Amino acid sequence: MTASLVATEPQGVVSAADIEKRPLERYVAPERPSLVGLSRAALAEAFGAIGVPERQRRMRVQQIWHWLYVRGAKDFEAMTSLSKELRAALAQRFTLARPEIAAEQVSADGTRKWLLRLPGEIEGRPHEVECVYIPETDRGTLCISSQVGCTLNCSFCHTGTQRLVRNLTPGEIVGQVVLARDRLGDWTEASPPASDGNEEARKRLISNVVMMGMGEPLYNFEAVRDGLNVVADGEGLSLSKRRITLSTSGVVPKIARAGTEIGVMLAVSLHAVTDALRNELVPLNRKYPLRELLEACRNYPGLSNARRVTFEYVMLKGVNDSLADARALVRLIKGIPAKINLIPFNPWPGSHYECSDWAQIEKFSEVVFNAGYASPVRTPRGRDILAACGQLKSATEKLSARERLALRAMAMTD
Repeated sequence: MTASLVATEPQGVVSAADIEKRPLERYVAPERPSLVGLSRAALAEAFGAIGVPERQRRMRVQQIWHWLYVRGAKDFEAMTSLSKELRAALAQRFTLARPEIAAEQVSADGTRKWLLRLPGEIEGRPHEVECVYIPETDRGTLCISSQVGCTLNCSFCHTGTQRLVRNLTPGEIVGQVVLARDRLGDWTEASPPASDGNEEARKRLISNVVMMGMGEPLYNFEAVRDGLNVVADGEGLSLSKRRITLSTSGVVPKIARAGTEIGVMLAVSLHAVTDALRNELVPLNRKYPLRELLEACRNYPGLSNARRVTFEYVMLKGVNDSLADARALVRLIKGIPAKINLIPFNPWPGSHYECSDWAQIEKFSEVVFNAGYASPVRTPRGRDILAACGQLKSATEKLSARERLALRAMAMTD
């Protein structure tokens, strides 16, 4: 696509449906819900429901928290610090279920993508999301999803071509992290403190979590908040909030709340330096234009040189990659402690965009870097299995039943 194809219609003529989709379904809890992802208060209520005296509940919550998020227990029988009677009572009413792996794909570069099956069906198909693990020399990053499908219609993003089926629950958000640790064998006997300086924490296969998978996290705010607060809990999964990043396309009214109530690192899908172009690439811009978005970034709670906003900028050939765009980007974010992640466009079936030439990306990066901003170029990972940034719609959605069964069998036996 070239810049000449950018929409020029007035802002007011675009309907809300062109900007935001509405969920087609709601989550329906199974008969025996999973305890994974519940807050301590909700776990205390669960113990109350099976008759545990109030004076014992705090201790029991701490015990089960340890078994769930330090030991990675998959069934109540493993929880030997609880009595047999209590374990049996819990098993009657609850489970420790994670999302089910429907398929696993492994890229030539070691990236893993899991297609995860969740409770519910739509038009005879199960609710499914994707979760991606990216191993690197100095970290292991888990990219998790917040919605089945996506609220938005970003034109360069494969995920945005899907319908929005429903929001994930806190348990389904936490469950992606728990399942990935199961699959990677990433549990330890003792949970290291949530500290960037802790050497044991650095040895974790999953050292970083990014909420950059399917969905717009800030349109599922409460579930994302509650789930990430469990992930960051220092007595459990113990991911430092400085190692958790939430990415938004710019839901301005929720950005300040994210800083106050979640407190993780903020990433913003920017991708353009003018409202006219961003209206096309990220239609949400018609509702929350650049001026409002950047003001919200300037006021993000806790913002500092040590806690910078990351602006994500996909490099689209002939669309947003000129040196004039680079200089305008620098002017646009002036005064905001920030870094700019330049993302080579990852192609997907049916897309009419092309990735910028590598030489042009380097020139763009140099302009930004010389203005005083870190401007790393994100190395594309998992392109061969459609696991790279902007590709999460899943080719498995189009696989035949036989192919899906084969992938699932591989996932369970590998």
